[in-house]
Amino acid sequence: MERPAWAPPGIDIAMPSAARINDCYLGGSYNFEADRDAARRAMEFLPGFPKIVQANRAFTRRAVRFAAAAGIDQFLDIGCGIPSFGAVHETVRAAAPGARVVYVDHDPVAVAHARAVVDGEPQVDAVFADLRKPRDILGSYEVRALIDLDKPTALLLAAILHFVEDAYDPYAAVGELRDATASGSLLAVTHISYEGIPVPQEQAAGAVGVYKDIRNPLIMRSRAEIARFFEGYDMVEPGLVPMPQWRADTELDEYDECEAEDPWAFSGFAGVGRKR
Repeated sequence: MERPAWAPPGIDIAMPSAARINDCYLGGSYNFEADRDAARRAMEFLPGFPKIVQANRAFTRRAVRFAAAAGIDQFLDIGCGIPSFGAVHETVRAAAPGARVVYVDHDPVAVAHARAVVDGEPQVDAVFADLRKPRDILGSYEVRALIDLDKPTALLLAAILHFVEDAYDPYAAVGELRDATASGSLLAVTHISYEGIPVPQEQAAGAVGVYKDIRNPLIMRSRAEIARFFEGYDMVEPGLVPMPQWRADTELDEYDECEAEDPWAFSGFAGVGRKR
């Protein structure tokens, strides 16, 4: 297997990564053959995965614009994946010039690409860190340099919590991030779920098995379980809903490709909460 010149040293290109698999779904080029193979196998069970990922990205952009309109000018995108067209910092730049963004991921390829994309932009940076260790995120040089935690912050946890197993207590991790931010901060979450997927659960479980095989477990939680992540927050209307239904009447941008009528786009929930 030929090693691309852009691959960071030490990366095992034979081991798939959730971030790079998502890049495959979006038609990106920062992935390896092992990632593409895993994506193909997962799509044998859930052929609508690309539409699910598009719906997630479209929601994230709407949530960013909502936060910017509410006066928030700093964004912490945890589990950012590989930034593509219409990434958070681009949406922020259009909605709130001068706002600050820190990307966080534990995939070295995602972080390396994010740093390359934002090189030369003093208000944007990326850090290699893991949601399961919130203190490492909050104490990183990049976050301390750009994010003032005494002021409202938008925490973006899009398509990341469903990769954190219960054994790592994702609720406690989100709670630690909540407690570190100021009142008025926003939490934006998307999370895949068996509820809404337009195929039998047994078929969807096949895709879950693919992710388990590549040591990136995909955790399907119920709507009630996802709602628990918003403890300490007041939900913003319309609450926790399928991704295309969250403020779907707001103006779309040039990157929004998610068709609200596509049943695959409803294969997960999205919501925004405001810290009390």
